[in-house]
Amino acid sequence: MSDSPTRHLALQGASNFRDLGGYPTTDGRTTRWRHIFRSNHLGQLTADDIEIVRALGVRSAFDFRGLEERAAGVCVVNEITVHSLPIEPTVVAALRAELARGTLTAPVALELMRESYRNYVRHNTHSFRALFGHLLEDRAPLVIHCTAGKDRTGFASALILHALGVSDDVIAEDYLLTNQFYRRDATAAIDLPEDVRNAIGSVEASYLTAAFEAVGKEYGDLETYLRDGLKIGPPEREALRARYLQS
Repeated sequence: MSDSPTRHLALQGASNFRDLGGYPTTDGRTTRWRHIFRSNHLGQLTADDIEIVRALGVRSAFDFRGLEERAAGVCVVNEITVHSLPIEPTVVAALRAELARGTLTAPVALELMRESYRNYVRHNTHSFRALFGHLLEDRAPLVIHCTAGKDRTGFASALILHALGVSDDVIAEDYLLTNQFYRRDATAAIDLPEDVRNAIGSVEASYLTAAFEAVGKEYGDLETYLRDGLKIGPPEREALRARYLQS
């Protein structure tokens, strides 16, 4: 029987709050428990949820939401300092444009999701670079989130785990846990067809693959992206591993 902490914390007001700890790395270490969390937004936490988050010691949040998203769901834990790393959402607007043209289908929605992930690399690398800068200087425990905690947060979490030496298979498993835990907002984008809402309300391995394909196209390979795009060279990598891994 495992005595490891719980990976998913079943909060009432945030369904996708998870710990990135306990994952094995290729050099035989593991990611530290209770240091880095990933979540959907923290604007609807209940009083009980707030006590749980306080007990975890979380003091910093790194928020990828855009301007309007942040205003609609301000973090309700007073002790948490929120660092805004905005990546404006584009998918729903693109879907509505397709709907207006009469060309919206589930396959189109899937491709628009993949394109949004490619654009994380093409247009939003600065936000992920800023996150890594904070990870090098900020003291855990901390939480990374966007609105649903699945796309912008999913790519950020994958990059962190890569930098720490976690294998691709394990990273993919962590990414897909969203489909197990995330409770979709039933009132979001109700003007879109149900199959399209299903496509954007979950994650697919092909989304993350699209982002890493863009890394290859724009930078050559992931190591070069970490070094040149995210400014995580060998010294920074070692500093991250010293902070967020255990033997």
